[in-house]
Amino acid sequence: MHWVEFLTPVLAMGSYGAVYALRCRTLAAEGRGVPRWRQACFAGGAVLVVAAVTPPIDGVADRLLAAHMAQHVLLGDLGALLIALGLTGPLLQPILRQRVNRALRRLSHPVAAFALWALDLYAWHAPFAYQAALRDDVVHTIEHASFFVFGLNMWFALLGPLPKPAWFGNLARLGYVIAVRLTSMLLANVFLWSGTVFYPYYASGERQYGIGALQDQGIAGAIMMVTDSVVTLGLFGWLFMRTAAESERKQELIEFAASRDVALTPERAARAVASGREGELRARLAAGDGFDRASATDG
Repeated sequence: MHWVEFLTPVLAMGSYGAVYALRCRTLAAEGRGVPRWRQACFAGGAVLVVAAVTPPIDGVADRLLAAHMAQHVLLGDLGALLIALGLTGPLLQPILRQRVNRALRRLSHPVAAFALWALDLYAWHAPFAYQAALRDDVVHTIEHASFFVFGLNMWFALLGPLPKPAWFGNLARLGYVIAVRLTSMLLANVFLWSGTVFYPYYASGERQYGIGALQDQGIAGAIMMVTDSVVTLGLFGWLFMRTAAESERKQELIEFAASRDVALTPERAARAVASGREGELRARLAAGDGFDRASATDG
């Protein structure tokens, strides 16, 4: 067993889980409780991350590329996605108050997040870097941490609570999902259809399990392909429902403003809904908090 390799992420995830639970309890006491489904997502993501780096998956991943690819999918794709879904603005508020907030905002910009994730994905799958990680536990730990961190940041740019660029609406989010999935599927197709063995390191393990090197590599590509397809369908469904829900809430906000004799523009209503500030705007409208026709139609 490579203790250094899997104890570090296990202890780290346990620490994050404890802090997360404590913050959830604090917010609940303040009347700003984190939805149960988000807490379940965080817990599920943490379980997937721990499962990925501990036996039996970790043991088989040292001998078969397919198992190692499944490990990477659990860390950088599924586990990171669930943890991103588990995070909210109030949860991260203590961090966002710090100077690190500016760096987080820059790193989680959709363009930066996508570029960093894609660079990390392809750099670590280059034969030299990949096999270097297999031969050294410390390098392997860094590789796994990189997949998780950049995967989390990639999903955070799409799903996280930090402010998004004005252009990053639902159509742009759809393009982001497609770009991410196509980038991953390109690598999956290379594994699936290439006639070249990229990682000879697995030769002894493949003989042990009675599987050919190209077959092992093809299965690894298929694992990536299936995961990408399932996640893509799920995100497409989420974007469709999000678009429909935001359209309905925007119209309700405009109608509510009209009932208060305020002409609220669709653009401003859409910004309030997209940023999660519709409740604040509705409260101001209800209270007549300095609202007039001009203040409801300007930027």
